Amino acid sequence: MLFMVIERFKNRDLTAVSERFRRHGRLIPEKSGIIYVASWMSADGASCYQFMQAPTRESLDPWIAKWSDLVDFEVTPVVPSEEFWASRRG
Repeated sequence: MLFMVIERFKNRDLTAVSERFRRHGRLIPEKSGIIYVASWMSADGASCYQFMQAPTRESLDPWIAKWSDLVDFEVTPVVPSEEFWASRRG
């Protein structure tokens, strides 16, 4: 499944997020089935928008837990537009 993950940095603390990322990377648990696809930062650096592949929504929880002290997460399952509209053709 594909997920749009919006990360909002608590207290706009870019330094803490940056330091953890530089020291430990994304912290995706091994053998979780999670695949990082791509990400973008908001122009002010307060948020990160990511696409992640994962077997289920719940499989993202261990990864989210490793960041939840610094980041608030919003996770939405998504599908490519072409796939969505193709499924609507009758």
